[in-house]
Amino acid sequence: MPSSNIAVSHTDVGFITAEVARAERISPSFVRLTVGGEDLADWRHLGFDQWFRLALPVAGEATQFERLARRFDMRGYLRYLALPKATRPVIRSYTVREFRPEAGELDIDFVVHPSDDPAHSGVAGPWAESLPVGARVALIDQGCGYRPVDGARRVVLAGDESALPAVLGILRDLPRDAVGEAIVEVPDAADRQADAAPEGVRVQWLVRDRAAAAGDAALEALRALPAWDEPVSAFVAGEQRLATGGRRHLVGDRGVAKTAVDFCGYWRAG
Repeated sequence: MPSSNIAVSHTDVGFITAEVARAERISPSFVRLTVGGEDLADWRHLGFDQWFRLALPVAGEATQFERLARRFDMRGYLRYLALPKATRPVIRSYTVREFRPEAGELDIDFVVHPSDDPAHSGVAGPWAESLPVGARVALIDQGCGYRPVDGARRVVLAGDESALPAVLGILRDLPRDAVGEAIVEVPDAADRQADAAPEGVRVQWLVRDRAAAAGDAALEALRALPAWDEPVSAFVAGEQRLATGGRRHLVGDRGVAKTAVDFCGYWRAG
């Protein structure tokens, strides 16, 4: 995470393994994988924008998950780097889109890019785009990034497509009397998803112009929000300029306390 104040927490469970049970292209820019397995019975369900490290089997059946550390801190990361490269999984960070404990299933939404987009050369998106039903993966819960501010009924949320699962998860789990604004920028109108926002939270869906830089529309909409005179809980995530620019605007121009703005640069353009 290039720029962030998102906290990392650890559970005693460590990495758990699961299997891709279903895979579906749900919109032009998203593939949803549903993973399941007995280990998910130990999953610590926190809701909101709960995130995790996902270990992907890029080496196929030869990928080794068993030797991953129980904590993905600096010591665990160094242990990961010491694994043989030929059998070492690739690890990326993702947000829980939906967890169904009664079914032992967890949904993960992957952003996928057009083949002529330089970002298409990544690892996780193309792997998910192959709809890898039956593949084994490993996950380690890392907690929530969004931290509600005590006494703040108003929320301000903003993100691009990479933050869509986080923003929608926060909206789903907010108190029902919450008020405020949520801004989600996507590459295609068909990427919009149903939200479970409280009645008092307005959700703006912005479709990015093909020539525009990712995050610019969301940042402009954030700056254009009407003034408020009450405490807020804010969350801004996505492309790094959106995350840092959004935080700078909220703190410097709107007077929001730094501790009331959770932000994370999930990725960096270029």
